[in-house]
Amino acid sequence: MIKKILVPFAGMLLLMAGCAGPKHTASTPPLEQTVPVFEPIAGEYHSMRIPALVTTQKGTLLAFCEGRVKNASDWGDINLLTRRSTDGGRTWSPIKVLSTVGLNGNPTPIVGSDGTIHLIFQKNYAEGFYMQSKDDGQTWSTPENITAAYNKFKPEYPWLVLAPGPGHAIQLKSGRLVVPVWLAASEKPRAHHPSAIATIYSDDNGKTWDRGAIIANNSSEFRNPSETVAAQLGDGRVMVNIRHTTPVRRRGISFSEDGISNWTKPVFDTALFEPICMAGLLRTSAHGKPVMVFTNPDSYHLPKHPRKNLTAKFSYDDGRTWTHKQVLDTSGTAYSDLAPGPGNTVYCLYESNIIGKPYRIVLKQITVPKK
Repeated sequence: MIKKILVPFAGMLLLMAGCAGPKHTASTPPLEQTVPVFEPIAGEYHSMRIPALVTTQKGTLLAFCEGRVKNASDWGDINLLTRRSTDGGRTWSPIKVLSTVGLNGNPTPIVGSDGTIHLIFQKNYAEGFYMQSKDDGQTWSTPENITAAYNKFKPEYPWLVLAPGPGHAIQLKSGRLVVPVWLAASEKPRAHHPSAIATIYSDDNGKTWDRGAIIANNSSEFRNPSETVAAQLGDGRVMVNIRHTTPVRRRGISFSEDGISNWTKPVFDTALFEPICMAGLLRTSAHGKPVMVFTNPDSYHLPKHPRKNLTAKFSYDDGRTWTHKQVLDTSGTAYSDLAPGPGNTVYCLYESNIIGKPYRIVLKQITVPKK
């Protein structure tokens, strides 16, 4: 059986290194209301799904999503979209289309220590791509095919479906870029399970990519691990927080010293409910101390556990305990991603209006509570 206790944490709590903090003005007042970022556009985009969010070194917010053309299906015509905000999410640049033709999805950005914005995504759940921006997200390089890194899994795991993230990935203190990925091996068309999870990584600032070890595979103890988020802890270890379909209904977690190998056997974090949905995870600082923020639809108290009641939870000991929480939205909500904000705040970009549909994506600013 998978253990239902948390692995002890060691080492000092340090702010994540490897990239300097973004430039914020702490005196900027927080957003007082939820701001629409990606809205459906009649005749152009039926639904907006799969949010990703980062704050650049200059304090610019970069938001990404899938613009689903004809319907909300995971397998339709999908464009990869982005927008920029230089005023803390109050106003946004026009939508920029980063990739078209076919299914373009699972945006997974990383803010590099040198200011480079790295972006990994998938096309048709069959190919992996990488692109970057050197000018704070204003222009982007031509997408480069990095499927070769995923193909290295095939001798061990003969996948038929691949996807990174979604949501932001991380750069480690060492400079390594680490991207959680999931793979599915079903021969049924358009099936996302049975599945396994791992990481891909780059040690040369995105020039080349390689595979890491498989973290977990589908089993009776840990069913269909898929969309995964990562954070580097104060002691240098990498923790991944895992979506899965195990009946215990608690998020899975695993640890690695380097983000690519020797992953611990997944355990369940009893404080984090699993509605079977992607979640947001961010390690940042607030009130002069490190804090970890987690978001997902916490519907444990609702019949059939729908994707509703988006909730933020806060940990001041690198995820060992989650002592504070805030309900962000009681309506239909699903995927979310997090980015650092000015002062003691964090931005949350999330899917809204999922009950009535079509999906839209909105931004909310969260004030982190004191410990």
